Amino acid sequence: MPTIYLDHAASTPMRPEAIAAMQPYFAAIAANPSGGHRASQAAKTALEESRESVAECLAARPNEIVFTAGGSEADNLAVKGAAWAARDRGPGRGAGHGAGRGHGPGRVVTTGIEHKAVLGAAHRLAREGFDVVEVPATPEGCVDLGRLSGALDETVVVVSVMLVNNETGTVQPLDEVATLVHELAPHAVLHTDAVQAPQWLDLRTAARGADLVAISGHKFGGPKGVGTLVVREGVELVPLIEGGGHEWGLRAGTQNVAGIVAFSTALRIVDERRVDERRSIARRRDRLEAGLLAALPGAVVTGDTSRRVEGLLHVSFPGVEAETLLVALDQAGVCAASGSACSSGAVDPSHVLLSMGMPRDMALTAVRFSLGYASTDSDIDTAVPIIARCVEQLRVAAA
Repeated sequence: MPTIYLDHAASTPMRPEAIAAMQPYFAAIAANPSGGHRASQAAKTALEESRESVAECLAARPNEIVFTAGGSEADNLAVKGAAWAARDRGPGRGAGHGAGRGHGPGRVVTTGIEHKAVLGAAHRLAREGFDVVEVPATPEGCVDLGRLSGALDETVVVVSVMLVNNETGTVQPLDEVATLVHELAPHAVLHTDAVQAPQWLDLRTAARGADLVAISGHKFGGPKGVGTLVVREGVELVPLIEGGGHEWGLRAGTQNVAGIVAFSTALRIVDERRVDERRSIARRRDRLEAGLLAALPGAVVTGDTSRRVEGLLHVSFPGVEAETLLVALDQAGVCAASGSACSSGAVDPSHVLLSMGMPRDMALTAVRFSLGYASTDSDIDTAVPIIARCVEQLRVAAA
């Protein structure tokens, strides 16, 4: 049975060019880039050329690029590292841009629609005594800017607002967020989880207001286990992993040169092809949406469709439990997801949908279909009748 892969938001297949680029670094140039001999210097050259390429794609300086083991590590380093740095400096002494004032270590502000990597880091900080505020989203899937404004003051040391939501695909108003943070929380650093963004947005401009920007290779055709955190000049972090002083002292451990080379290659390719790929993916996403809505009366598309990225289609099928539907789809050869990929199979409804105010029973019927550069017209034409048949069969069984 052929597999129709509609879960690109969870992970994309690697681009052939990225696979080819990494091959020499498994054998021919397998040395530790921190060594002093010629083999190590060849690996070091590849590492630094990759860093320069990534920096160019992100409008950063090479010394602002910190390679990590993925988006979750980058998010944790940003949120925890900035908060700990502010705490270590103490009241009144800067958190990258100045310090928070107050009796505790400071306030951390994030949103209820963040990836669990950010929320988990924030919850850890709450247990350490930080005042953590999670701002809800609007029913359209955007952070509530009014509520965000109310949470910002001089005690705030970190603000974390994602760029593209990993479930609904909604692009967040990061420029407006940055303006509010700079005006109302002058001592805070602004972090954005941009993991879902590179396929859809030019981060040179889309993330320009953020002090810390996290991305991960496997979301745009690069390898799993490689990510980047952009740390703008002047922002201080306490490292999560200490040791040999790699990555400017912010991430100890021998660098994954093969993975980093593949990561930088995939990022450069998506940067070059983004406009054309967005156009073709949008056409296929719209074709999938139209087919499902025509075949399944009552299906509801989530959020503000004018603000979503091209690869995401988030749909609720009233009367059908999403987890049951996903099992049926998998058996029929269609791969999709419920909630974020990191929490698929959970009994509780998506925290993202609950933050948007969606009723619990409706949230439990929501499925995410996500397309990518490798999706085809045949995938869509084959998937629509399969999805429709599975939904109809489950509705009959539940009646």
